[in-house]
Amino acid sequence: MNFRHNKEEKKKEKQEPNKNKQVSTGFRFTILAILLISLFCFAITPVTLQNDTFYTIKIGEHIEKYGVDMKDPFSWHEGLSYTYPHWLYDWLTYLVYDAFGMAGIYAVTCLLSIILGISLYFVTQKLTKNQVISFLVTIGAMYVIKSYVTARAQLVTFILFVWTIYFIEQFLSTKKKRYAIGLFVIPLVIANLHTAVWPFYFVLYLPYIAEYMIAVLGDFIFYHKMELAVQKLNINWLTKKRPDSPKLATIIEKNKELMAKVDRIKIRREEENQNPYKIKIEKRKTTKWLIVIMILCVLTGFLTPIGNTPFTYLWKTMEGNTTQNINEHLPMTLANQTEVICALVIFLSILLFTKTKIRLADLCMLAGLTYLMFLTKRQVTMFALVGAIILARLIQDFYQRVKMDPQKLVHIMEAPIAMILLIVFFGSISLKDIKNKQGDPYISEKSYPVHACDFILENVDLGKARFYNEYNYGSYLLFRGIPVFIDSRADLYAPEFSGLEDDIFMDFINTSSIGTFYEDTFEKYGITHVICYKNAKMNMIITKTNDPNYQQIYGDDQFVVYERLSATKTAGN
Repeated sequence: MNFRHNKEEKKKEKQEPNKNKQVSTGFRFTILAILLISLFCFAITPVTLQNDTFYTIKIGEHIEKYGVDMKDPFSWHEGLSYTYPHWLYDWLTYLVYDAFGMAGIYAVTCLLSIILGISLYFVTQKLTKNQVISFLVTIGAMYVIKSYVTARAQLVTFILFVWTIYFIEQFLSTKKKRYAIGLFVIPLVIANLHTAVWPFYFVLYLPYIAEYMIAVLGDFIFYHKMELAVQKLNINWLTKKRPDSPKLATIIEKNKELMAKVDRIKIRREEENQNPYKIKIEKRKTTKWLIVIMILCVLTGFLTPIGNTPFTYLWKTMEGNTTQNINEHLPMTLANQTEVICALVIFLSILLFTKTKIRLADLCMLAGLTYLMFLTKRQVTMFALVGAIILARLIQDFYQRVKMDPQKLVHIMEAPIAMILLIVFFGSISLKDIKNKQGDPYISEKSYPVHACDFILENVDLGKARFYNEYNYGSYLLFRGIPVFIDSRADLYAPEFSGLEDDIFMDFINTSSIGTFYEDTFEKYGITHVICYKNAKMNMIITKTNDPNYQQIYGDDQFVVYERLSATKTAGN
């Protein structure tokens, strides 16, 4: 007995170092991956702020002082209603700005970018069990969306959407309550943090539900079930009314044959599902509970201080003209998106030229995101983030089919030479981006009228002035305390949201493109002053024609400010 016991102890001692070796191997690569992803995410985060950040700060300040009052205090247009679609993010951003200034906002944006990268890595690694592939697809996804890494609410919702995929997958696999709780908390946060994308949360459920419904319909075998039902009715009717009928025995025999045929079909379908040609269809019973969770999550749209905005915002936006005139909402031109072309080629190559099989839910998700991406270019972000998870899963399936051990790949990558090469390659790319953004200001004087605003605040009576300004820098004007004609809150100036008859947004679009004579627009709104880019079409016309109604009171290399004399004289009289 003692001899046997000692033998087992020695066996355990021999196995223990192997376990420790596997754990340490995975741990070392994870640490390396986190460090390189963090460095890369920090490198791609721009120092210079973009226009939405300026109104975010100012709205947050207004909320801090007055709460969510559903009115706009920053435009000189009277009676504008404002929905505060990301009131919580605005308020939190202002608190950061109030405590730490622009440096604080930049630091938080870097932190959120890093959290997004690490979240995508961990979620992908947890779902695929392949650390190396998870690292590579994470770097690729962050590179694709780098132009969208800015101090905007969307950066937070990217993180939440990545974790939504994880919670859905884990809930379907385990049915544990903690994942259901996470799925309920996320839409609650989004409804208050970034209402515009709240409906998209529910879109992420649809591929899983579609797979389940197709699996159910496949198992139902509709034609045979209906035929069986009809025969059962005939048997019941004959048994009660004509028990001696010769047809009864015949129908019963046919019924038995049909049931046997249905059983054979079921067996064949189960065999096909276990080894499908390309598409794997999984009928997971927990999907029924996932549908219940999705329905309950709809209630989170009521748990906000902004009324029914989560339910109406997207619909109103699609009704109006703003999405047809804002660059990020326009359809994507594939020829201009090299990264997207490469991603699509990789997906197609894996699916067409390897034995890799794709889950039906993943195929539906990929098809839906591709369609949305072509419909509006901003959805390239969700295609990149969710697509990275699907791509990693496809590669992992390929690994399994060629009987390769992912752990061996990790072991190879942890070799000193491989680690040094990884650090040098990704480190040099990141350091190059960091070096390029050194010295960049938080506010670009080429994009925003910094000095022009200084002049306006010192020389113009804002209580009497009505400025006409352009869309891209309107947010900076209101940040400086100058009431605006328009800013990048496009929905605010559309009649679907503003509550006014005038379509301020389209009046701006038509005036800036010279589709409408600028003097007609200025007369309509009582414009007293004009600020515009020097290379704006309107300024070129005013300059070339020496329009006597416009007196230049300020100019620099980028911007010019005019006083509209006819409006000034009218106001003086």
